[in-house]
Amino acid sequence: MFVISKGDLQNTLQLNIATTMKKILFLDRAHLVLETRLSELGYTCELDLKSSKTEVEKKLGNYTGIVMRSRLTLDEQFIDAAKNLKFIAREGVGLEHIPVEYAESKGIKIINSPEGSRDTVGEHAIGMLLMLLNNLSRADHEVKNGKWVREANRGVELMGKTVGIVGYGNMGSAFAKRLSGFGVKVLAYDKYKSAYGDAHAEEASLERLFSEAEIISLHIPMMPGNFHFVDDDFIKNFKNDIYVINTARGLVLNIADLVKNLKSGKVKGAALDVLEYEDQSFDGFSLEKLPADFQYLTQAKNVVLAPHIAGWSFESKRKHGEVLAQKIEKFCKK
Repeated sequence: MFVISKGDLQNTLQLNIATTMKKILFLDRAHLVLETRLSELGYTCELDLKSSKTEVEKKLGNYTGIVMRSRLTLDEQFIDAAKNLKFIAREGVGLEHIPVEYAESKGIKIINSPEGSRDTVGEHAIGMLLMLLNNLSRADHEVKNGKWVREANRGVELMGKTVGIVGYGNMGSAFAKRLSGFGVKVLAYDKYKSAYGDAHAEEASLERLFSEAEIISLHIPMMPGNFHFVDDDFIKNFKNDIYVINTARGLVLNIADLVKNLKSGKVKGAALDVLEYEDQSFDGFSLEKLPADFQYLTQAKNVVLAPHIAGWSFESKRKHGEVLAQKIEKFCKK
């Protein structure tokens, strides 16, 4: 008869716990640089791209960390099932898929990587703005369809304009930096910060943006206080007719109100990388039939649209992995 001593049993249990606490579950595919670095640190990385939230919950107790993007939306039930979880790493910027406060109350560290895509978003916002002001999308389409239209595609110079940036974190400041060579005045408003003005943007109140801005670029996160932050009342506060750029989150901008003001001319044009109709993963639309307001956007000559790709470059994919690797390593060494 084989007998396990009490000491051997304790050692086995400690080994099993140690093994459990060195496993990380990837719910979305990240850049290989992240998995490589975590493996070097002694972690076992497992990939699960298909399991439902419920299925993941059943095995969640086996992991010390999660790496995710936006395939699943987590809730308190999910956090309660994470008995051994020490951190949740979000590849990207927004944390709307994670109950941050509840997770942190359970001792789970929330890590994200906005630094990874700030350069890409800054460049993309500049690109969309120039496309909008110079009618480049429309002109390209016309020439490819045999139309040579010059006067109707006469552009508007960026030089001398006042640009208002709403939200001055990684993305807003990256956009401001890239505006610095265009001869514009840049005003930045951020309700979560103070003393954030720098060489590229002047800190300003929202009232000053309303008074002076001719172009508005949105760079705020999606959270309850920012839902439809830009609506009809917001737009009507501007002294000038404005252009609107949104590379943040679709739900911070009320599309119906935007369309209303595009039709009236209060909004002279819009460049939208994100739309409030997107599903939770941002990989498609959640509505079976999109509303008339969306159909208007697709037909409007003064609107530029993109499928949520402002932060979607080959370089940013790697940078997100590198940033998360550094932050996870630093956290685990505490």
